[in-house]
Amino acid sequence: MLANKPILVDLKIIIIDTMKIRKIINQLDPYVPGRSQDEIANEYGVKKEDIIKLGSNENPWGPSPNAIKAICENINNINRYPESNLKDLKEEIANYSNLKSENVIVGGDGADEIIEVLAKTFIDPEDEFIVPLPSYMYYEFIFKPYGGIPVYGKWNIEDNSLDVDSVLKAISERTKVIFLCSPNNPTGGIITKEQLETIIKATDALIVIDEAYYEYSLINNTELIDKYHNVFIMRTMSKVLGLAGMRVGYGLSNPKLIEYMHRIKPVFSLTRTSYSAALETLKDKEYIEKSITNGIKSRDYLYNELKKFKELDVLKSYSNYILMNIKRTGHTASEFSKELLKKAVIVRDCTSFKGLDEYWIRASIGTLEEDKKFIAILKELIK
Repeated sequence: MLANKPILVDLKIIIIDTMKIRKIINQLDPYVPGRSQDEIANEYGVKKEDIIKLGSNENPWGPSPNAIKAICENINNINRYPESNLKDLKEEIANYSNLKSENVIVGGDGADEIIEVLAKTFIDPEDEFIVPLPSYMYYEFIFKPYGGIPVYGKWNIEDNSLDVDSVLKAISERTKVIFLCSPNNPTGGIITKEQLETIIKATDALIVIDEAYYEYSLINNTELIDKYHNVFIMRTMSKVLGLAGMRVGYGLSNPKLIEYMHRIKPVFSLTRTSYSAALETLKDKEYIEKSITNGIKSRDYLYNELKKFKELDVLKSYSNYILMNIKRTGHTASEFSKELLKKAVIVRDCTSFKGLDEYWIRASIGTLEEDKKFIAILKELIK
């Protein structure tokens, strides 16, 4: 028998030497997502079923029944690889977008995978990309590790509009990509077609129009794809289409650009269940129409009620969320958000968004019942 001897471990082997981590990763600020119901229930001692989740811009009415049925029917096949061509899904997306299937690329992980494929396709070290602030911070989070350098334009908070001149002035010979989010996250404002075309015509850089929330604005820009060679439209099925948990996103552009992106895109990024759920949701026209109608109704109700608070500065939104400044309540966004969490309401503290100070919170739509509870809780807190 072998004698029992102490096992000597060389700590140098198991301790990560941070000097070997890429410099940009050490410098990167982690992305701050919205908080989950389980997390809040455990931390604040509230019942999960009582929590009103208004922090992540989701569809509060649930997925299409057809999607649930499709997921159940595919559960027994998860031992097999998913579809790689996605022909049927691309055709449904093309029909939904009034384009052709060769204009479509589909990604897993929502639209975030599409952003990463764009980075892999376009960005060399020291290339620049432009983001008007405040806007969706994941663009920067994905592009910087590939060597992209962020250059910031401006979004005017005062009238909730894009400062076009700030974007035009930011363009240089090193500009590869310009991100234009419409409706803009987190402000909810839209970019007009005239503004988009002004920027598109000013550069050969790729103009990425993020239309994650376009259904709520009833405005889309797909006709620009045939008109200009440097337009890419990005969308997600996590919002109106109710599939945030399935992580399906897609991009729309000219066939040549789509072909280049497919060279680098992971082959099996969509699971069997996400593929089938997305396909059946797009076929459920009644569900989609109802989701849009309910979403707009909920947003307009929230906006009209929030405007009644003299302590809040509320921005007009064309999306499924509303951004508001709470400085006159006497609290920071962090403090106010925590008070709401104690009342089982999750909103988004927007302090982590570049371009906003510590007094902004964002509330996404809920069911009408949840909206009314939220307003009642706000009255209680602000009183």
